[in-house]
Amino acid sequence: MTSSVLFVCLGNICRSPLAEAAFREEARRLKLDVVVDSAGTGDWHVGAPPDPRAQAVARMNGVDISALRGRQVKPADFRRFTQIVALDEDNLANLRRLAPVDATAELSLLLDHVEGREGQPVADPYFGDDDGFDVTWADVTVGAQGLAAALRRLRD
Repeated sequence: MTSSVLFVCLGNICRSPLAEAAFREEARRLKLDVVVDSAGTGDWHVGAPPDPRAQAVARMNGVDISALRGRQVKPADFRRFTQIVALDEDNLANLRRLAPVDATAELSLLLDHVEGREGQPVADPYFGDDDGFDVTWADVTVGAQGLAAALRRLRD
């Protein structure tokens, strides 16, 4: 069965598109056959591109996320994806509330996939300085590496 991962933050313009990008790169490196997407629990940025600062940090790390567009989590996502990965505890709690009774996706926090970082949030850089996006990129990268390694072990 092909794995599928949905990364979720609040607005889907900062953390979750960066996590999607970092995970796509790691999955490509590991030659994982995986479907990847991102979404937000809120609807403020539906149809909007990622924050320009998120685009800049991704570009500095060799990834173009300019074509991504914000979307909101839908009930069907809980059946479509094998993994729904929240970027913080508030969004994880929202996902648990939104999950339909027939949900099949496994819910987790991104940093749960990093030894010693379990339960930690990926900091939201939206209201901070540009350097906060560097911290977020570092967090989503290490989280993506841990999650991809776990999915690879399941495959092998």
